Amino acid sequence: MTATGLLALSICAAVVAAVLGFLLGRSVTARATRKPPGLTVADLMQRVVHASHNAVAVLNRFGDVVLHNPRAEELGVVQDGRADPRARKAAEVVLETGEVLEVDLSPLERATLSSRQPAAVLGEARLLGDGFVVVDASDESDAVRLEAIRRDFVANVSHELKTPVGALALLAEAVLDAVDDEDEVRRFASKILHEANRLGTLVTELIALSRLQGAERLPELTPVELDAVVTEALGRCRLAAESLGIEIAVDEGSGLIVDGDRTLLVTALANLIDNAVAYSPPDSPVSISRRLVDSFVEISVTDRGIGIPAELQGRVFERFFRIDPARSRATGGTGLGLAIVKHVAANHAGEVRLWSRPGTGSTFTMRIPAHRADHGGGTPNSSTVDVRDAEEPRPVNAGSVEHGGVQ
Repeated sequence: MTATGLLALSICAAVVAAVLGFLLGRSVTARATRKPPGLTVADLMQRVVHASHNAVAVLNRFGDVVLHNPRAEELGVVQDGRADPRARKAAEVVLETGEVLEVDLSPLERATLSSRQPAAVLGEARLLGDGFVVVDASDESDAVRLEAIRRDFVANVSHELKTPVGALALLAEAVLDAVDDEDEVRRFASKILHEANRLGTLVTELIALSRLQGAERLPELTPVELDAVVTEALGRCRLAAESLGIEIAVDEGSGLIVDGDRTLLVTALANLIDNAVAYSPPDSPVSISRRLVDSFVEISVTDRGIGIPAELQGRVFERFFRIDPARSRATGGTGLGLAIVKHVAANHAGEVRLWSRPGTGSTFTMRIPAHRADHGGGTPNSSTVDVRDAEEPRPVNAGSVEHGGVQ
């Protein structure tokens, strides 16, 4: 081969090598930069099931659990890898009929108040096909509790309204029978007025309680002078106190300010004062004090009344609860006063505390966060109420109480 032929062959070989190298390099680079395959639909569905707030369990035709999420164990739908017998029975029915079936999977034993076990678990079983059934359940404890509260509330209101309405009907009949006796007509008319006022108060307080529990949006909280609240509340209660010879002692003005709704705060404090007056012996003292403690404004109402037994103090703020129903009727109390106090405090991010001893008296303390300008400033008012033996008023249970007299 001539020199020219060898040169041409070498050039061709070099070109082929360069092309092959370029193609090989692109192939390696493509493999290096290629992304791994994404999540499959099955992977995504697995994640959806496990992230669901509801309990989800898939059962095969034999009732065995083939898939479930952690929530299913929390709600008791699946225990130790086995489905609740009620869920298995529902799955059998669904396999036979093909229709969606609702099933109650609530715990068979009643949960205690301190237990984290749900009170009510409701679910439904649906056919997936190919012999599989899915049981989907949710915790309905809150809804069940609210429904129970609603039923109790309606029953209580119906019972409480019957008394004044029935009394009005009877008194009206008595007036008709005594139409020729002016003195009797006047006496019965005064009783009708009393019952009508009581009925009006009951309706007003029911509306207020409904508003506080969320039926209406509460007004925006604004800075309120506590001294003005005390003055206005006293103005509402002074006449009743004077008629019983009860002197209300008030500490010196504090200058404290809270963020709140003045009307609601006045109503709550007036209810506490009315309660103390109504259930105190004639000529006994009632005192009001206020102070700043740990960024909270505390206003206390203390009486020397009948007091509340320890075993009943956890119920004093319940609607319509009365320790002495006969005495409550005599004073015209509705049984809602302290329930309103509790909800007013709660709507102001506060609480109510109670100290009481039978035969000695009671101290109710409403604690409301102080206005920001007061945080860290000032000192507690030194003129604080004596709560006997220096015992601290204990916090009231959030489910709560109503004074041995309940207004």
